[in-house]
Amino acid sequence: MTVPDPADRGTHAVMVARKQADAPAMTSPLGVVWRAVATIWSVPKARVGVALLGFFVLLAVFAPLIAPYDPSDNGFGRSEDFSAAHWMGTTAAGQDVLSQIIHGASTSVFVGFVAGLLSTIIAVTIGLTWGYLRSITGDVINFVVNLFLVIPALPLMIVIAAYLQNGGIGMIIFVVVITGWAWGARVLRSQTQSLRSRDFVTAAVFSGDSPARIVFREILPNMTSLIVGSFFGAATAAILAEAGLEFLGLGDSTTISWGTMLFWAQNSNALLTGQWILLFAPGLCISLLATSLSLINFGVDGLSNPRLREGANR
Repeated sequence: MTVPDPADRGTHAVMVARKQADAPAMTSPLGVVWRAVATIWSVPKARVGVALLGFFVLLAVFAPLIAPYDPSDNGFGRSEDFSAAHWMGTTAAGQDVLSQIIHGASTSVFVGFVAGLLSTIIAVTIGLTWGYLRSITGDVINFVVNLFLVIPALPLMIVIAAYLQNGGIGMIIFVVVITGWAWGARVLRSQTQSLRSRDFVTAAVFSGDSPARIVFREILPNMTSLIVGSFFGAATAAILAEAGLEFLGLGDSTTISWGTMLFWAQNSNALLTGQWILLFAPGLCISLLATSLSLINFGVDGLSNPRLREGANR
């Protein structure tokens, strides 16, 4: 029988100790977040989306420093063409178009992230509760969610916005949240029903854990990628909905946003007067911001599907 060398035993003990010391770091929330960011960044499409989103976020945060003029200042010449003083010309009211484009990023980014976050919180709370409970409460939630899914979102959005007209950005966020949570709740409910029958959930039930703890401590961490994807989808829908409502004149027309720029450009017949930039510039910004979130979703899919991650790295 071979006797292990004491030096080898000491080396082995050191290696085990190092692994045990490293394990908490790998399973810590910071480690999980870091791996998630690395996974998203490994997807080329997601990298493009992150770069675009970062550009618009920086534009929104530093708009007062970047914009050459006050976006509400109407002391310039009306409907001016491109010039050194006004790179994108001026509006029919005498306002600098470039300054409005820069400041409009703040509104769209704010509405998108806040409305997307609130919609996701509601969807997660209702979806997980709905998927786990097997009682009359689940039937009631089922009826409410199906009711919101059956009603067309756009007409409902227009009706609510028209009733609460001139409510400002808060009204827009409220309308978007009310009409945008149901689909995410249904998707999360289906995943919750799948996880409810897993062994770790059964073990938690037999150990006497409360339903709330099982839902939010056992099931919720296994749905991170789906929740993140739901957030980006909700934020994209919120950005498009905000622009659409503002364009229809159902928001506060005094707010500087890409949607109100389209509204005033339409009212001033910008295409007929040859000022295509008034429609093209805000429309392009809305499309690029929504596209950036959609591209990031390709990376989010890789969090839950290793095959997509492997395909992206080839």
